[in-house]
Amino acid sequence: MKLTGLIAAPHTPFRHDYSLNLEAVADQAAHLAKTGVKGIFVGGTTGECHSLSTSERIELFEAWSEAGKARELVNVAHVGHNNLPDCRALVEAARASGADAIGAMAPTFFKPTSVDELINWFALLTEVAPELPFYFYDIPSMTGVSLDTADFLRRGRERLPSLVGVKFTNPDQGLLRECMQVEDGAFDLLFGTDEKLLDGLKIGCKGAVGSSYNFAANIYHPILKACEQGDMETANLWQDRSIQTIDTIAAHGYLPGAKAVMDMLGVACGPARPPLVNLTDTAKATLQTKLEEIGFFDWIKQ
Repeated sequence: MKLTGLIAAPHTPFRHDYSLNLEAVADQAAHLAKTGVKGIFVGGTTGECHSLSTSERIELFEAWSEAGKARELVNVAHVGHNNLPDCRALVEAARASGADAIGAMAPTFFKPTSVDELINWFALLTEVAPELPFYFYDIPSMTGVSLDTADFLRRGRERLPSLVGVKFTNPDQGLLRECMQVEDGAFDLLFGTDEKLLDGLKIGCKGAVGSSYNFAANIYHPILKACEQGDMETANLWQDRSIQTIDTIAAHGYLPGAKAVMDMLGVACGPARPPLVNLTDTAKATLQTKLEEIGFFDWIKQ
């Protein structure tokens, strides 16, 4: 399995009382399909996975499976958790919902301290649904697990026959290059740092998973096209616009700010769930003004 193009990491929609608002998922899916997104990575960091109960995550899988199929979006369900029973329940739910693949970040409390430990952990998850392609979600900034991902790929196949690749949200570009060479490029390396997408494309990634593809896909399509055509001046121009957008939102708290941007676009995702701190009405107005000043709303009309 190899994915290409933009894969959005969708927001989990909440009501103002922080309860799930699954009725909003269909609108999110329609918006993503309209902006040319190819797939979804459901219930990861952007989806606030560790702020949801397991039963809520299963409901989210079901909602996105239905909405994703209706819009022909490839569906990767994130099943990472800190305990084995919930992980396995999430894998079973992903299979039952009809997900195309699963992915998982490393445990974040009792952390694997070696590649072997990480492989053994994922073997216990993937054996529940060995037919589902599996992606390791490598995000050391959030999990605190920083291991040799290339070695994981080299040695993982024996214990993890469903292993197809990595969602690479790791700043080590040298390691990414090494991963690209394992088994002559057999694995699917999905680039996971939106503001550095061009770097990932230059290294050889064909697909990317990111949060800003929810609201700024039309900033990234020109990067993909220009890079393919060898027009690096245009690619760099649009990548700089991505950086400006993300920096502007991050100044207000990135994830709550990103959900506020979705609201500005008419795709209501509601607030972020505590302990994340949401923007005040004044901060939202300021953010919208800043985005207008840099040209964001014009860029995404392209």
